[in-house]
Order: sequence, then C-alpha cells, then structure tokens
Amino acid sequence: FTFTLGIMSDIDRWLEMVKDCKYLPENDLKDLADKVCEILMEEGNVQTVPTPATVAGDIHGQFYDLEELFRTGGYPPATRYIFMGDFVDRGYYSLETLTRLLTLKAKYPDRIVLLRGNHETRQITMVYGFYDECMTKYGNANAWRYCCRVFDLLSVAALIDGRILCVHGGLSPEVSTIDQIRVIDRNKEIPHEGAFCDLVWSDPDEVERWAISPRGAGYLFGATVTKEFNNRNGIELICRAHQLVQEGYKYMFGENSGYGYEDTDGPLITVWSAPNYCYRCGNVASIIEFNEAGGKEAKLFNAVPDEDRVIPERSAAPYFL
Repeated sequence: FTFTLGIMSDIDRWLEMVKDCKYLPENDLKDLADKVCEILMEEGNVQTVPTPATVAGDIHGQFYDLEELFRTGGYPPATRYIFMGDFVDRGYYSLETLTRLLTLKAKYPDRIVLLRGNHETRQITMVYGFYDECMTKYGNANAWRYCCRVFDLLSVAALIDGRILCVHGGLSPEVSTIDQIRVIDRNKEIPHEGAFCDLVWSDPDEVERWAISPRGAGYLFGATVTKEFNNRNGIELICRAHQLVQEGYKYMFGENSGYGYEDTDGPLITVWSAPNYCYRCGNVASIIEFNEAGGKEAKLFNAVPDEDRVIPERSAAPYFL
C-alpha cells in the first residue's frame, strides 16, 4: 500500500494518541476507517498467514487488558497477530479498543489480521454497548457508522501455514470446504442464518453431529463433524474464540474426550483473551503462539489490577480535544 506521506504521519500521530486509551476526533476516525477499508478490500475472506503467528480471542472493549495482551505476546510489528473478532461491546472502552486495533492495522497491515466476530454487526452493537458508547463520546452516531463500514469488510477466517484455520465461532452444515468460505459475500451485515452466520455464531459441544444452538443463531457441532472437516481440508486444528473459558484456552475432541480427563490436545481449541471478563468473571486469558517448527504455546495473562486502569464514572464525560 502506497499511502501518501501525509497519511503515514497521520497514522503515527493516531498511534501515539490511542495507546493511552484515548479516542480520535470524529474526522480523524473517519480518515482511519477509510484507510482500513482500503486495506481490507484487498484481503480475501480467508487470509493466508505464515508462522510465526499469535492468535487472540475475544477482547470486548477491555482496553487495559488488550495492552496486557501485547505486553505478554509482544507488540506489532515484532509479533504477527490474528484477532478472532469481538473487539467491542460489554467492556468500558470498546471505542478505544477498536481504534487501537485499527491504527495498528493501518500502520502494519501485514502484521495484524482482524477477523469478524458476531459482535461486529449493527444489530448486536446496538444492544450490547458499542453504539451507546459512540453516542456518549461523540454525541452522534457517525463514528459508529464509520466503524460498521469497517466491520462489513473484515475477513471471515485466517489460515496459518495451510494447517490451522482461525474463525470466530465454528463450523456450518453449509460449509464442508475452506474454499466455500472463500466465496461468501462478506461485505454486509451478518445474516440471521446460513454459512456466514454459522461461522461467527456456532459452538463445539458434546453432540453427535449438529444440534440447535441455545444462542438462537448458528449450531452446536460435535467431534465427528470437526474431525471430518479437518481431514477433508487437510488441516490439523480449528482455532476459535466466542466462548468464555475460565482457564484461558480449552482443547476439545481430543483422545481423552469422554474419559473425564482434560484434553491437552485435540482438533479444536477455544482461545479467550478477555481476562476477568465483564470485570467480574475471574477468568484467566490466553493467546496461542504458533512457531515455524509446527509447535504451539499458550501464553496466559491476568487482568490488569484496578489501580492500573481507569474505571469510568457511570456516565462517562465525553473526552474532547
């Protein structure tokens, strides 16, 4: 990407600003969103990523814990990241968290992959906090609209070394090959049903093959379906987020499944990267590092202590420049 020098200096200025949990003036956010949209338009539904790469799960507006994630795994561009969606909603700082990730994407497009989660939609953000946060901080919905344009262009999946498929939610009865993900029309609000919906909403579970999801969207899918998908597509592992895991990460459908033992390996892993989720769940968070030798390592991290974060008052006073 050949951005003009002016834009590059803008990006550097924005990077400096947002790393202290600040958000950008509305016009700057629009310019940033435009830049990121240009980058995302060139990316396919399934982004090819080489190792080494580090995979992260849900962040949910927990800005100070995102910074702890970077301290744990390294900062871009030194570390290449895949974030598997759900950057916004629930936490106090959805706007600052998303802006932080978008500035990094604008500065280092090849070192950070942002996938779409079920919260990167108009409908969900209007219910779970991001829309209201934008209205409170900007006094209008323009910023939210700019961000929704970015959401529509986010990739659906990433493929690490052709061996590891990263996706926010899980599998779909309508998707038997990775090539079928490549041809989804992604530039839109996520539909209520169908392949695109299932990829961001589904969950693995101890079911025979497919079952109705209690979430009201997507499916529950079992070990047989998972192993068949991996074999058919020549992959070793499905890496996904979407579900809170107290230990930070959890393998499923491994050899020990059903015997009361904890899986230490398996064809699927859930990665969760929001520690002490919603500031009360008490869970650890994790990121998974995949190296060139085919190895992988989970790195755990805890929530930043309260004295190292700013907790907004009930009605956050807007921050004006």
